[in-house]
Amino acid sequence: MPLGLGRRKKPSPLVENEEAEPVRAGLNVAGLDGLDGVGLGHGHVEAAGQEGLPPPPTGLRPRLIFHTQLAHGSPTGRIEGFSNVRELYGKIGEAFGIPPAEVMFCTLNTHKVDMDKLLGGQIGLEDFIFAHVKGQRKEVEVFKGEDALGLTITDNGAGYAFIKRIREGSIIHQIQVVNVGDMIESINGHVLIGCRHYEVAKMLKELPKGKNFYLKLVEPLKAFDMISQRSGGRSGSGAQLGTGRGTLRLRSKGPATVEELPSAFEEKAIEKVDDLLENYMGIRDSELAATMVELGKDKKNPDEFAEALDETLGDFAFPDEFVFDVWGAIGDAKVGRV
Repeated sequence: MPLGLGRRKKPSPLVENEEAEPVRAGLNVAGLDGLDGVGLGHGHVEAAGQEGLPPPPTGLRPRLIFHTQLAHGSPTGRIEGFSNVRELYGKIGEAFGIPPAEVMFCTLNTHKVDMDKLLGGQIGLEDFIFAHVKGQRKEVEVFKGEDALGLTITDNGAGYAFIKRIREGSIIHQIQVVNVGDMIESINGHVLIGCRHYEVAKMLKELPKGKNFYLKLVEPLKAFDMISQRSGGRSGSGAQLGTGRGTLRLRSKGPATVEELPSAFEEKAIEKVDDLLENYMGIRDSELAATMVELGKDKKNPDEFAEALDETLGDFAFPDEFVFDVWGAIGDAKVGRV
């Protein structure tokens, strides 16, 4: 679309004698730290060899082991061997004996429904994973009195779209039973399981003004001390995953990879592109934004960038104006302009 032309024996998965809610006790979980005197944190690389045995083959990949809990309270589980979100949910299901489809989304280092801590395409190697599972179902009738409903939609990368932000004062903000973290199960009876966030956002936008419509929602199961969020936090606020030891990058295709934390330029660019996704499409998706920044950071001009977007992310059919703005945002971030 050139712009000028239009376009490994496994331990028990549950760790005994650990508090059910370590994050509320400062994550002081026994047994998580210490290998040859090196603190490993919560997601760590486990030694592949044992004393007296020859060293492992050079190409043997280290085992990345992460600790996890159900957000509403549970023992602590150990999970490993996943490359994408669907596989992650499968591992969480195995650890806790629940169907993977019960997992709505995951947050990092907090049990609360905090959209600023939402697990996206990267997990810090020391992050603790909290899985939010399906809770109460509800159905609401909404009168669309304005063009904009005040919703920002995201998805979990495994077929569930949910509310990431509710704009204060908006139509949806006035409906107290609708909260950030609610999964949108259907609109007017049209089941949305399997839809991407941009598809759901488009459907909501195209609902006729001046008429009622019906939403079937599923809220995440909450612990007693959780307070539901009405508007949601500011996403893309620059909070880094992990503590400087790198991240596990999840990919929809191919194996997950361990990477360095994003540079300051990349963090800023990702934030700006995520803002543009919200403004143009009503969605937030830091993984998508990161992919776009990765595609654009080495391109010489917007046409090359547009072609790369079409080749990799053609299903989104981004309009030219949006592509130009994303190109500009990446350029601004490169030179340090806010």
